[in-house]
Formats: sequence, C-alpha cells, structure tokens
Amino acid sequence: MSHQQATQAVRAGIETDEQYGAVTPPLYLSSNYTFENLGSPRKYDYSRSGNPTRDVLADCLADLENGAGAVVTSSGMSAVHLVTQLLQPSDLVLVPHDCYGGTYRLFTSLANKGGCRVKFVDQGDSETFAAALTEKPRMLWMETPSNPLLRIVDIVQLCEQAGDDVIKVVDNTFLSPIQQKPLDLGADLVIHSTTKYINGHSDVVGGAVIAKAEGLYEQIAWWANCIGITASPFDSFITTRGIRTLGIRIKKHEENAQSIAEYLDKNCLVENVYYPGLEYHPGHLIARKQQTGFGAMLSFTTKFDQETLAIFIKSLKLFSLAESLGGVESLICHPATMTHAAMDKSAQLEAGITPQLLRVSVGIEELEDLLSDLKQAFDFVENKLGNLQQEVSNG
Repeated sequence: MSHQQATQAVRAGIETDEQYGAVTPPLYLSSNYTFENLGSPRKYDYSRSGNPTRDVLADCLADLENGAGAVVTSSGMSAVHLVTQLLQPSDLVLVPHDCYGGTYRLFTSLANKGGCRVKFVDQGDSETFAAALTEKPRMLWMETPSNPLLRIVDIVQLCEQAGDDVIKVVDNTFLSPIQQKPLDLGADLVIHSTTKYINGHSDVVGGAVIAKAEGLYEQIAWWANCIGITASPFDSFITTRGIRTLGIRIKKHEENAQSIAEYLDKNCLVENVYYPGLEYHPGHLIARKQQTGFGAMLSFTTKFDQETLAIFIKSLKLFSLAESLGGVESLICHPATMTHAAMDKSAQLEAGITPQLLRVSVGIEELEDLLSDLKQAFDFVENKLGNLQQEVSNG
C-alpha cells in the first residue's frame, strides 16, 4: 500500500526492532560488528560502510524522492563532493551562475586543480543554455529554486535538452521531497543538505545523495565508503527524528512565508521581493507546474544604505542573523558577506547578489509575531531616517 509523503516520513523505521519491539528504531552507535565466522561477514561489519541507524534515514529519503537508493553524508557539501567523484578531469559540468556560494567554491576549486572543467551558465536563458550544451557536458547541475534569488528553472525541459548521456543533478534543499521530486521530472541524482528542512531544528549538519537508478546508486555508495564521508549514527538518528515532522513543518513554513512575502511586497521601503509564490515572479508558472508548494525561502532588497541596513537587521527580534536555513526558527542573512562570500564581487554581481540583498528563512513561529517584528523594525528605521532628515533641514 502506498502512503502520502508526510506519512512515510513519520513512519520511517517505526516497528522495525525485532529484539524488544521498540516503536522507534534504536540507535546503533557501534563502530564495528562481529563476523559470523571467518570469511562470513554479517550485513554490517564497519559503520563507515554501513550502519542500521543510518540506513533507516537513507531508506526514508529514497522512498520520499522515489529513488533506488540514498547515501547519507556528513554534510551538504560532502554530498556535493560525493557527486563530483563521478567526474573525470576532462569532463565538463554546467553549473548555475547563481548557485549556492559553497557549491561555487567547490566547483571552482576543483576546476582550478584539474579535477574537471566547469562552466557557470544562466540556465534560465534558453539560448545561453543551448549553446553550453554544444560543448558536450558530462554533468548538468541544477539548483531550483536558486540560492539566494529564488530563480526557477524547468527541470523537465533542461533534462530533456541535456539528454541521456548527461548526468543530471538537482539540489533540492530549498523545497525538500515534500514540495519537489526531481527524479520524477527527469533528474538522475538529487542532493540535499539535510541540515536544513529535512532535519529542521538547526542541531545537526548532514547531507544526502539519492539516485534514480540502482547502478548509479551503487557507484555513489562505493565512493562514499571509499572517501569516508558517510554520516555518523547519532547524526542520522537525530535527522530521522527531525524528518518525522517534515510534512507538518513545511505547511507552516510556507504559510508564513507567503504572508511575509506579500507584506514585504507592499512595503514602501522594500525595492524588490523574490519569492516564487508571488504571481509576478518570473518563475511562478514553472513553480506551479513542477512543485507542490512555493517553499519558505525568500529574498528582498531595501532602499537602505549599508549603515541603515545594519540598523534594520539589529532591530529585528525574531529573525536571527545567521547562515543556514530550514530550521523552525526564522533567520535572516546578508548573502554578499555571509553565504556567498566565497564568490568574488564580479561573480556576485553576475548572479544578481548585491549588498542590498537580504535572504530570509521563514520559521514556524506565529505569523502575527513575525509580521509585528518586521513592522517594528521598519518603523524604527523609518523614524530614524526621518529624524536625520529633520536634523539636516534644521541645519
């Protein structure tokens, strides 16, 4: 019997303990396991290669993404690194020009040392993307919605254009399997920073790679064991506990984000709002087609200078200034100096990341409290600016 995704997440590993009948699966911290006899290993022999606690999470993620198998890694960036093991030095990778800063840094560094060839492309520009495909890439890397400008690309269309000879990868961190299933849309691999929505409580760093086909999964699993980037049992246990509430958390996250985006859109001190749930967003129709929700990440620019921007951020009480995203608490960050600081200034500007841009990870606090907090911060800045103007006019 097939179940809805929220149910699958809640039931991950439930009633699998055959020794004591524990409802939730036990935590296996052992680093190694005995062999039955000389030359006869059991299912598990060493926890880097396999661990029952980590497998509960991996199986859940594979089920949620409709994949053949999943590898759980020690961080989101180790998941990105794991996928690069499929590349040869001569292979070309097409990467979004506005990808996450850590991904940009890894691919740039890998290319600089001759690990592969990289081309950063505006994948939303059909002519530019078509031209890049003539260079016969080995891998297509997609990030939709993008970080931090929430740009949307059509996964089906790009995968069809790339063809079967290209390994098609989608970073699905911003939406989670609850709101987007790239493997069903033509991708070969999906990656996640499980640190974010999948765990959802900002207390574990982790990642995952899910493969559509068994053969590709076996390659990924082999490399994960080879380079030793699999997640610890305890981190896997905590992440599985977090994923059980993924379905209900996502609903509240998105409900809050939609209302906050609409509030910012009407605010005279805000210049631009980037959120796919707004009907005028360039990717709105594509998002409606390939997603089951618009997510809870948004970005916006204000009309403030840098000094005033700092005052605005400092005035907020319920939006913590911090990197990362997807936790139950609301966060705000300045991509140019935080999450995307690894990109040089020219690359930032090409990606559309300006000093005025703020990125918000909307949490699950009460909406009324979040809106009140934003309003008081804007009011404080507006009053301060008004007082300064009055002082200047008074001479």
